[in-house]
Amino acid sequence: MILGVVLSLFQVAPPLMANLSFQDDLKTIALVDSNSVQKTDEDIRGDVMRKVREHELPIDAKQVVVQHLNSPGLAAVYITVDYTVPVKLPGYSFDMHFNPDSGNK
Repeated sequence: MILGVVLSLFQVAPPLMANLSFQDDLKTIALVDSNSVQKTDEDIRGDVMRKVREHELPIDAKQVVVQHLNSPGLAAVYITVDYTVPVKLPGYSFDMHFNPDSGNK
């Protein structure tokens, strides 16, 4: 029983930790890129995809949504990503769904 719980934690914890770190990266990208007038949606998406590769997440560029929010005196970038990670446990498999965002809206 205890061995099963430990094995489950070793399968579930890495995707959770990667998602938390990736969410922090999204916040940083949104904050930095909102100050750059020259950055296009594709440039920002490229920044996000570099972090995707660093974290080895199963995300393609189509899953990254970038929104520019511009009003007089205020520019912001909002990034959201929707993805799932398959988890395989002995005798049981499931998908963990994540929807991290920059929170900079």
